[in-house]
Amino acid sequence: MKTVYILNGPNLNLLGLREPEFYGHDTLASVETLCLAKAQTLDMVAIFRQTNVEGELVNHIHEAHEKAQGIIINAGAYTHTSVALHDAIKAVALPTIEVHLSNVYSRETFRHHSYISPVVRGVICGFGAQSYELALDALSTILNKKGKA
Repeated sequence: MKTVYILNGPNLNLLGLREPEFYGHDTLASVETLCLAKAQTLDMVAIFRQTNVEGELVNHIHEAHEKAQGIIINAGAYTHTSVALHDAIKAVALPTIEVHLSNVYSRETFRHHSYISPVVRGVICGFGAQSYELALDALSTILNKKGKA
């Protein structure tokens, strides 16, 4: 079984409470349950983490380099500000998918720029909790093709 890290950044612990018109009513716990079940159907093990601290996200990315074959990351607001996350993702060179619950391109202009998009395989946004499931499907496809190369 392949291991994937699903990393979540600041304020995602407030899902279900914070701006449900953008982020929906799912809690982070329900997103985690969804991801663990979906990963299992794909013969993957998902390690699900959330932190409000940028350096801890960097540490999780470094840990994934040693223990996982891929990363799914919803970096929250750090998406738009963090060169450190960009550098960490680039350094570990694992297949990585960027996810967002909301469509960042239909929101404030500052959300249109991502520091991590240039170093990930793809971006999925705007599908609520399903964005994570779509990312798991994509990562499974990438990892299965990589294994056959």
